[in-house]
Amino acid sequence: MALPASSPMLLTRNLLYTGITRAKKLLIIVGSEKVVEFMTQNVDSKKRNTGLEFKMRH
Repeated sequence: MALPASSPMLLTRNLLYTGITRAKKLLIIVGSEKVVEFMTQNVDSKKRNTGLEFKMRH
């Protein structure tokens, strides 16, 4: 799993959790310890505007 230093909005605990739980046999995280530490502490989650509810109703 590549974890480059990027926008804090993208470096969330949820994204890290998803990457870890989808690994089947092995997970190699490529990135700095600072980024991983930031992600584990970043519980900020934004509302996703996917339009899914609208699409399912129509």
